[in-house]
Amino acid sequence: MQENDMLTFAAEEDDIGKRIDVFAAENYDELSRSGIKKIIDAGGMLVNGKAVKANYKIRKADVATMILPESEPLEIIAQDIPLDILYEDDDVIVINKPQGMVVHPAPGHYTDTLVNALLYHCGESLSGINGVLRPGIVHRIDMDTSGVIMAAKNNNAHRSLALQLAEHSITRKYNAIVYNNIKEDEGTVDRPIGRNPQDRKKMAVVQAGGRRAVTHYRVLDRLGKFTYIEAQLETGRTHQIRVHMTYIGHPLLGDGVYGPKKQPFNLKGQVLHARVLGFIHPRTGEYMEFESPLPDYFVKLLDKCRQI
Repeated sequence: MQENDMLTFAAEEDDIGKRIDVFAAENYDELSRSGIKKIIDAGGMLVNGKAVKANYKIRKADVATMILPESEPLEIIAQDIPLDILYEDDDVIVINKPQGMVVHPAPGHYTDTLVNALLYHCGESLSGINGVLRPGIVHRIDMDTSGVIMAAKNNNAHRSLALQLAEHSITRKYNAIVYNNIKEDEGTVDRPIGRNPQDRKKMAVVQAGGRRAVTHYRVLDRLGKFTYIEAQLETGRTHQIRVHMTYIGHPLLGDGVYGPKKQPFNLKGQVLHARVLGFIHPRTGEYMEFESPLPDYFVKLLDKCRQI
């Protein structure tokens, strides 16, 4: 089976002691636990290069590789979509993603994604570790979140960046507008996130079965009914900032999934911008940091909020 039929996950501190099937299910939610068990039973789960059984317990610094079952071929087309490239070399490419662009193909979104654009721009120079639907993709930001995102152009770079994400050494700072006035100037939310037991399509702060999630925030400006903040990720769980800010009573403006359905502005989604991304270059070992200015809609919205 080819390398692009594999997914690789690096274990974090809070994964130690988990069964491999639980660990895999938490990292890859597109397969059920039973589907993952079938892969393991067929010898398709490797830890540090060796096949393991479903009852294997994760140890420190483990790297798991899951060999996905063969599926019907799906051709992801390359599309000539303009990219705002902040940096590019033979190992990594850093993009300023616009709001509204999906990162990788998925049901309902097989075209016009960042991956379609990267395939056109980079050709075959993208890592294959995360499968045919996600070439080069090391991390994701939501469709309606704008800002900096990186992609790997070879497998060695991908492994390095994935390990940095697992070790929480990558700098990720976001700007957001949230509901209500945050009284304190800064704070930290340290609460585990997992699937919402009442709605599996959503994430939530959970008491059991979640993964540790840490978000640091600080107030940039108080806007009466709203607060303009910077949120820095220590971990990177799905919808982490959106879930954590809702948990403490400050959902993101425009977030109809985790916040109020109605909002006073005609917004396309949550007001969240990935402003800063910093990482150690996989080849040179040099720390590199990139910043994306606030998009026009965000700047205009701040002015409107200040006038309310």
